Amino acid sequence: MSNDLIATARRLAKASPKRPRQSDLKRGVSTAYYALFHALARDCADLLVGTGDTRSEPAWAQVYRTLEHGVAKNSCKAAASRGFPGNIVSFADTFVILQEERHRADYDPLARYVRAEVLVLIDNCEQAIRDLASAPRSDRKAFAVWVLLRKKDNALSRSWRQNK
Repeated sequence: MSNDLIATARRLAKASPKRPRQSDLKRGVSTAYYALFHALARDCADLLVGTGDTRSEPAWAQVYRTLEHGVAKNSCKAAASRGFPGNIVSFADTFVILQEERHRADYDPLARYVRAEVLVLIDNCEQAIRDLASAPRSDRKAFAVWVLLRKKDNALSRSWRQNK
């Protein structure tokens, strides 16, 4: 699905040859973000449930659907400090940027984009997906768990971290 979404984002960014419509450019930004999101959701489900004919489809779909935008963004913000390798950190950084751009594109009526800027965001998205895919399986699996699970930052967990 991610490749199709990237292709759609590019098509939207290039829809009007002379003067692109803001609606096309904004939808291109949003679609690029969803390519990243779905690439991550699929990787999480594949790594934690498996692939092929023997996997449980309901379990796979449940893991896929468990990924939450806000939890994933917060986890991605902290990826570098958790010791993930560079290719995962690169994916995570792009995820955060693209999610912020998607919010701007979808919800800020004053936001304006130019075609070149949107195409760079799409290129960055494609590279981030390649970066994630190039990471070792064990690191990707740890990252999948990291982005799927909600982190509680209560007094008990803070005191535990301080006593480590």
